[in-house]
Amino acid sequence: MNNGRFAISLHILSLLALDDEEWVPSKFLAGSININPVLVRKELGNLQAHGLVVSKEGKAGGSKLARPAETIFISDIYDAVRQNDLLGKGINVPNPECNVGRQINNYLDELYIEAEHALRASLGEKSLADFCKNFQSEHTQH
Repeated sequence: MNNGRFAISLHILSLLALDDEEWVPSKFLAGSININPVLVRKELGNLQAHGLVVSKEGKAGGSKLARPAETIFISDIYDAVRQNDLLGKGINVPNPECNVGRQINNYLDELYIEAEHALRASLGEKSLADFCKNFQSEHTQH
């Protein structure tokens, strides 16, 4: 997740959740995130492909959540943008003659799976609506 897509997507979805009655233009989203609207549209396309947003083109267009924020979990967002293993993978081939070297990858794989499950379980406990409670006192206007 070190590529920033998770943070960008969570930012986008938070803005859409707070403005759930309006079609929110990508230009507004980009202004809040302080990135190029093209990058926002790219993430919106990915979020749409994962069933998290719907978009409408044209002058009155924009994006909205595809379903209520209470039914979108942070783990859904993580799954939508996840590209790499959480802790990465070793790039070298350990020495098979070494007691640690010949076994380490098996144990690392187990550790990575455990960490991934723990992260997803934790993220699955909080909905987008829960996350957006952080911003209720400062409701976004545009």
